[in-house]
Amino acid sequence: MTGPPDNDDAGVIAASLNRPEAFAELYHRYAADIHRYATRRLGDTVADDITADTFLAAFRVRARYDLGRGNARPWLYGIAANLIGKHRRTEVRALNALARTGRDPVAESWVDHADDRVTAQAAHGPLAGALASLSGGDRHVLLLVAWADLTYQEVAEALSIPVGTVRSRLNRARRKVRAALGDSDPTLASDFAPEATHG
Repeated sequence: MTGPPDNDDAGVIAASLNRPEAFAELYHRYAADIHRYATRRLGDTVADDITADTFLAAFRVRARYDLGRGNARPWLYGIAANLIGKHRRTEVRALNALARTGRDPVAESWVDHADDRVTAQAAHGPLAGALASLSGGDRHVLLLVAWADLTYQEVAEALSIPVGTVRSRLNRARRKVRAALGDSDPTLASDFAPEATHG
């Protein structure tokens, strides 16, 4: 039986078991994405730590990675989501402040112009309030789909939950967000609307 292809993520992880420096390839492939996601959730300063800790944790447990999964992206987002979960109070406090004041200190720290659209959307108090009111699990699922662009299956892999649980958490989260936003701004809710491509 042959191992995973050397160029896919599983191949990189397999190679890193004998040559630890090979793991740096995963960092090069995904660190910017993980950092951008963590920044959206917690701000730039904490995102640096979340990104570093994500790859450190992944490196430490890489021998347990399922080499049958060629794409390590969901695995890395799952690690990041768990680390972000430890900062739940920080995230909820920032979202509640945004809901009250309309001023987003997290968004002000962003430097990536590709996030301008999301920053503009997050600057609406009702959305921040809705996100703050979600349970940690529901918020993880919603934002992994909306901001990390993971499929339902990838979210299930990332969070080690069944796809059915992803669907029910996402449905519940979307209902709360839509209720908070009402029909007043359909473009604001577009990132949180159901997408056929994620099914």
